[in-house]
Amino acid sequence: MTSLAAVAACLLLGALAVFQILLVCGAPLGRFAWGGQHEVLPPRLRVGSSVSLIIYALIGWVILSRAGQDGGRHGVLGLATWVMAGFFLLGAAGNLASRSRPERVVMTPVALALCGLTAVVAALG
Repeated sequence: MTSLAAVAACLLLGALAVFQILLVCGAPLGRFAWGGQHEVLPPRLRVGSSVSLIIYALIGWVILSRAGQDGGRHGVLGLATWVMAGFFLLGAAGNLASRSRPERVVMTPVALALCGLTAVVAALG
């Protein structure tokens, strides 16, 4: 179950990475991100989307590493995975509070799914 949750989380992170790449490249998808105020992101938000790609890669590495551990629920990876689950929960709250309906409807469930999958990996990894 842990491996399945980790792979599912990484697939969602990969989809988000593709989405962020499209935003960086100027695709008119800004209504789904960064508060939905810009159809095409301005340069400063494109930089933020670029940074998020690095963060997604690090999160994916931690999740996969935690899922691959043999036993033990403590340690740095366990704590980091719980912190990430909390990060995704906060992200869901932020998405839910967005003025952008597309961001609320699409990104809130994605963040909640990532929170749940990451929590499973944290608890069972």
